[in-house]
This record gives sequence, structure tokens and C-alpha cells, in this order.
Amino acid sequence: MQMKPVDMHVHIVGNGSSGSGCWVRPRGLHRLLAAFMLHHNGLPQNALTGDLDRLYVEALLRFLRASSLGAAVILAHDDVYDETGRRLEGVGSLYVPNDYVLGLARRHPEFLPAVSIHPARPDAMEELDRCLAAGAVMMKLLPNSQNIDCSDRRYTSFWERLAEAGLPLLAHTGGEHTVPIIRQEWADPRVLGRPLQCGVTVIAAHVAGKGGVFDRDYFGAFAEMTRRHPRLYGDLSAVNIPFRSRHFRACLQEPLVGRLLHGSDFPVPVIGHWAWMRGLVDWKTFRRLERETNPLERDHQLKRAMGFPMETFTRIWHLLRQPEKTVH
Repeated sequence: MQMKPVDMHVHIVGNGSSGSGCWVRPRGLHRLLAAFMLHHNGLPQNALTGDLDRLYVEALLRFLRASSLGAAVILAHDDVYDETGRRLEGVGSLYVPNDYVLGLARRHPEFLPAVSIHPARPDAMEELDRCLAAGAVMMKLLPNSQNIDCSDRRYTSFWERLAEAGLPLLAHTGGEHTVPIIRQEWADPRVLGRPLQCGVTVIAAHVAGKGGVFDRDYFGAFAEMTRRHPRLYGDLSAVNIPFRSRHFRACLQEPLVGRLLHGSDFPVPVIGHWAWMRGLVDWKTFRRLERETNPLERDHQLKRAMGFPMETFTRIWHLLRQPEKTVH
């Protein structure tokens, strides 16, 4: 039986209104971006201070169940710590507990849980074992935003435990503009060399592309690394933006296309203009997909129309840590 497509990069966001333990505190321009994302995904503008936990999950389930996708990997988001394991209060802009994501996945078979554990936490190993026992299928980290130097030798045992458990690591690479940056240089995919050397399957989010005018573009470094590291993959989440989209043609070529995975980066807006402007979809297809009101389906269909093979959308099934529930 053919495996159904998976969106392997879907954020969970909440404000704790249901007792989830989540919080979200956008500041400055990030508040404007948060308001835009709410509007784009059909959520009320007062959701941030209202019943966000319920509204967000209901909208996500509605989009997922109405799409041609079989499942979504939902992402927790740990707090920010320094290298000694001290929590840095007031630095991060959101927090999504592992227990919340694990609980959502237990209640909804369409969700597969990705946990987030800062490796400097004093209880990192204990939390990792607890999450593995609870059914975690992936680890999600934002090194440049969560203050994680993945090349630090002090984290070697953490990476070795991930490798032993078969838990893949999804790590942000490249530009970032939705959450505050602590150390921009840790967006370089080359800092992921140590987890790879420890045997971890690593997924470089956004194929390390440039997000904004002043970002460094690490796509070339990522592509070169895939030739040396058979366990390195990249995801296509939030790639359909002005600067990252310049790499679509390279991503569609072998052998790189065989190392790519589908992710939407929901709730980040899905806008197809750049695929059309770069000649990857025609005007009729572009207009048809712009009328698709389901953002998960629009992103999936847009990438299919651009020429990404079905394996791009199903390959993640072979990388996730033996999920107890699968949708085939």
C-alpha cells in the first residue's frame, strides 16, 4: 500500500489558555508578523490573548483532515539556556512543552510528536529518555535561536543517545525572522557536523537558505555536506520566499532531490508568487493554487506542481523513529 504524504515541519503554538503550559510573547516587528500569520490562517486577531490553544489545534486539524496529507509532525519548542544549563529568562518568544505535543499526538492519530530538548539542560538526558518512552519520533532544535552550539563536545553523549534511539534531529539552518536570534553563526549547517559524526540522522530545515536581505546563504555548504554525510537531509519548509526560492532548480536536480523532505513550516504563510516568477509553475497553476484556502494543501500541491517527486513527501516515513501509529 502506498504511503501517504507527510508534512514533517508543523509548529504548535499556544498561550496556555487550556492549561497546556505554552506561552508566546512576540515583540516589536514579530508582533506584526504574528498578526499576519493569524490572519493568513483564518484565526481571529484576538487569538493571542484569547483561546489560542484550542483555536490553533482545531484549525490545524481541520486543514490536515481536509488535505491529501496522511500525517503531520508537530513540533515542541524548548526554552533558551546558556552553555552551563541556566535558563535565560525573558529571552525566547515562545515555549511549547514536550508533554503538550506528546499529548496531542496521543489524542489525534494524524499528529506525530517531535520533542525539543536543549542539550545543556541539567536534566537533558533524563528528559530525552522520558520523551522516547512517551513516543517521540523526532527532535526539533533552533540552534541560532535557542543558543545551542551543536559542535560543542559537551553535548556528544546527547547526540550519541539520539543516534542509539534512532531519533532524527530537525535543526534550523539559514535565515530566521519569526523568532529572535541569539547567535546567528549557529545557523550554519556545518555546526551540525558533530551530531552527524555521532550517527544522528540530521535534517537541515529550509535547506540552509538565506531568509532576508542581510542573512548569509548557507545553501552551498548544505549541498556540499550532503555529498559527504549520507545521514544528512534537508526540508523544503518556508523555501518559497524571495531569496530561498532561488535554489529550487538546484533542489530539483539529482542527487540533491533524493535528500529532500516536504515541510510547510505552518503557520508561516504559503505564497506561490516566487515559484511562478521563477518559471517553476505556469500562470494557470499559480492562480488555481492561490485560490486553495487550505494552507497545508496549497503548499503540498505547489511543490508537486514544481516537479518534486512523490518520494519527497513520503521519505520522512523511513527516517522517523519507529512511530507507533502511522497513516498509510
